[in-house]
Amino acid sequence: MVDISKYGPWAVIAGGSEGIGAEFAQQLASDGFNVVLIARKPGPLEDTAQKCREIGAEVRALALDLTDPESTSRVIAETADLEVGLLIYNAGANTCSAPFLDAELDDFHRVIDLNMMRMLDLVQHFGRLMRLRRGGGILLVGSMAGTHGSVCQSVYTGVKAFGRLFAESLWIELRDHGVDVLELVLGVTRTPAMKRVGLNFDVPGLTVSEPADVAREGLANLANGPVLIASGNAEAIHQGSGPDRAAIVLGAHQFIQELIGRK
Repeated sequence: MVDISKYGPWAVIAGGSEGIGAEFAQQLASDGFNVVLIARKPGPLEDTAQKCREIGAEVRALALDLTDPESTSRVIAETADLEVGLLIYNAGANTCSAPFLDAELDDFHRVIDLNMMRMLDLVQHFGRLMRLRRGGGILLVGSMAGTHGSVCQSVYTGVKAFGRLFAESLWIELRDHGVDVLELVLGVTRTPAMKRVGLNFDVPGLTVSEPADVAREGLANLANGPVLIASGNAEAIHQGSGPDRAAIVLGAHQFIQELIGRK
């Protein structure tokens, strides 16, 4: 059970409409939290909001595109009267899966805006308030993609690598101010988004996590930062951090081709 006296009464969840984000929302609602849900698609967003209300939570649902710089001011305005003790930044995706030289820079800028810039905006805003009250938590959802380079993910892997080091640095800055920081590093997870891109979950040796389990693991370890590798993926992360970068990148490339159904 998540400590509402430290991390409540309100949690803000960016990317809170489906998959892991929806699980974060519903599990927190079950623990007595009120939630602010932020996501781009109004339909799934309202579905999750309604489920949280049925559990007993007060909910504010904000249908926003977090690639838009103006979305930050909207979030700040809509939460100005709330005491937010927990920020979960789960809004991260590769919105431009193309070779770097073949896409427009504006498309890659959106990857950076979603995965880095809005994360920095919201972490600084809510983190300052948590530091003042000397209590709270910041959970940033990361990815194994930040461990090594990958075809058609040049910018995405870079922003995910940034996220890991940012979380570690923030953790040590805030640890004496009563604010916990955790990056939850995901492997392949059976989310609606991963199903939509057609991942092959049956690749031999593949570890596949369930959204509810991953969310539960992250919430249970808020105080155990700076980094938690979710659901049995620690060995894969370790292998991806070795010194022979060429072998690691080429080996990972072959595996990813199988994962996306290519040879």
